[in-house]
Amino acid sequence: MEEPDFWDDPESSQESMKTLKALKDDVETYAVLKEQYEEIETLIEMAYEENDASLILEIQETLDSFIATFENIRIRTLLSGEYDKNDAIVTLHAGAGGTESCDWAGMLYRMYTRWADKKGYTVEVLDYLDGEEAGIKSVTFEVRGENAYGYLKSEKGVHRLVRISPFNAAGKRQTSFVSCDVMPDIEEDLDIEIREEDLRIDTYRSSGAGGQHINKTSSAVRITHLPTNIVVQCQNERSQFQNKDKAMQMLKAKLYLLKQQENAEKVSGIRGEVKEIGWGNQIRSYVMQPYTMVKDHRTNAETGNVDSVMDGNIDLFINAYLKWIALGTKQEEA
Repeated sequence: MEEPDFWDDPESSQESMKTLKALKDDVETYAVLKEQYEEIETLIEMAYEENDASLILEIQETLDSFIATFENIRIRTLLSGEYDKNDAIVTLHAGAGGTESCDWAGMLYRMYTRWADKKGYTVEVLDYLDGEEAGIKSVTFEVRGENAYGYLKSEKGVHRLVRISPFNAAGKRQTSFVSCDVMPDIEEDLDIEIREEDLRIDTYRSSGAGGQHINKTSSAVRITHLPTNIVVQCQNERSQFQNKDKAMQMLKAKLYLLKQQENAEKVSGIRGEVKEIGWGNQIRSYVMQPYTMVKDHRTNAETGNVDSVMDGNIDLFINAYLKWIALGTKQEEA
């Protein structure tokens, strides 16, 4: 940073600053852990020497804090993927269930924005389509912050809700589904060849919140990649050109991830993910009636506190997924 030409390339210097901050945070966290560990040892020695049972509560509280911090660091060491440190682009699509599913998509969107807020991340909506009666039909948003993709990649798949529907006059229990797609925001130019004849580009009027500029012009852009049927859309930027640019960036990232997945499947012979948004394909179930439970069907992580989960406390599932993936990788290597 003391070099005279450090700020000549703003993009590179900002990246260096981000790396420096991350390293400083790691060192600071380690220092806190070391201090807590030494404090626990001292308290235990005091309790033994003075035969003071009143110190047990203080020791337990300090130990709980130590374990929580240690666990967070351990989970971060599992974020070793190529793009785990990147920002994340999340897309929610309401599936089987009509208005109920649109409402469910709105609930999940709130859950993820609350989670991001607790992490100190920022959220920016890229594309938004309201449900006809309530909730959200589809939404694409970007979560910005260190390791956002590394954490949120665990959320990719179909999420299932079971509850007594407020939209059903008979008060019957209803099941609805929402698909969640997660991809890293890859800023560098990827070596992906896209032919113009393979694209269908549509423009439409923006429908989400965005001030006076929204809805005045058909600046929103939807790009369909015909060979793969991948669809990306963006309406957030101020001009059609900027929206097209962002959508193309998203398409390249999706095609790059698809290519990586296909290569991995060729090597291991695994079957690709089922894309249908409905029965049998869910990664996680959220049950509100007749009992309360959220359960991840991949890791078997579960909790009975549905309200807490819907308020953004999903680290239990994210951490269990990262451990599950790490264990699977170790077994493959063995």
